Amino acid sequence: MIAYVIVALVAVAVTLLIAVPVTSRVAIARKEARDAETVGQAEAKARSIIDDAIKTANTKKREALLEAKEENMKAKNEQEKENRERRAELQKYEKRVMSKEEALDKKSETLERRENKLTTRENELKKKEKRVDELHDQEIERLEQISGWTSEQAKDYLLKSVEEEVRIDTAKLYRELESEAKEEASKKAKEYVVTAIQKCAVDHVAESTISVVQLPGDEMKGRIIGREGRNIRTLETLTGVDLIIDDTPEAVVLSSFDPVRREIARVALEKLIVDGRIHPARIEETVEKARKEVDNIIREAGEQAALETDVHGIHPELIKLLGRMKYRTSYGQNALKHSIEGDYNMVTVAKVQKLAGGDGSGRVQR
Repeated sequence: MIAYVIVALVAVAVTLLIAVPVTSRVAIARKEARDAETVGQAEAKARSIIDDAIKTANTKKREALLEAKEENMKAKNEQEKENRERRAELQKYEKRVMSKEEALDKKSETLERRENKLTTRENELKKKEKRVDELHDQEIERLEQISGWTSEQAKDYLLKSVEEEVRIDTAKLYRELESEAKEEASKKAKEYVVTAIQKCAVDHVAESTISVVQLPGDEMKGRIIGREGRNIRTLETLTGVDLIIDDTPEAVVLSSFDPVRREIARVALEKLIVDGRIHPARIEETVEKARKEVDNIIREAGEQAALETDVHGIHPELIKLLGRMKYRTSYGQNALKHSIEGDYNMVTVAKVQKLAGGDGSGRVQR
């Protein structure tokens, strides 16, 4: 029994001794196979990664090359553009320099010609001056021989003659200046008198030299004045009337010593206010219409006055003069009505006709 066990143990030991190396070799072989497979996969994966890296590197290299080429082309184009601009500027500068050089050459040539001419003229003048001096000396000697006077005596005679002429010219100039001074003084005196009359006129004269135009509202004053005052300046220039726009509510004052002009301005301004369109062109058109309207009123007033006084055959210009009296006053009374109502109306017409070239009988001499 013990022997059997020993044999079994020996068999097991032999078996183990034989199996262990074999098993280890098999395990090693399997491990090497697995390692080889793993290494192969790693190598394949490495090669794949290397290929991808190479492709990526090549792609990035191409992109970098393309970007470098584009930047190079862009830089080259910018450099060429800058070079072209510089060449253009240089060409312009060269043209300016050339034109300036040509202008300088022309000026230099002109100056040289002028200098030559001046030199020639100076030489000629020197010759002429020398000749004149010689002739002057000869003439003095000849005059002394002919007249028997010395040069001092001749100078005294010439000075006396010149003194007499200067005295006469001074007297003439004094008379001319005196006449001009009188005319200027008369003109200034008239201006001062007119100014004094305008400033010192009595109340009833002031009332007869202004007209008041009522406005629908104070905002109309701004429209009458216009932008930068162009409307009021146009109206004053066309009518010759001063427009006074002050703090008076809803009213504009027209001031002028000429009642006809004042009436034309009043009619024109009222038409403009009703129309509402106030600008320089419209003002000019309205003033012309108002002038025609006032002329018709003047003519009708003159004809009516002639009919009322039973005076016929009066010249149309005298009719207009009579009609203009409609807008004139004397001590607050209308001049036309006063002439018609008075006993001297025919005398007034006769005087006016005589002044106009008539014979005083109601007919104008042609």
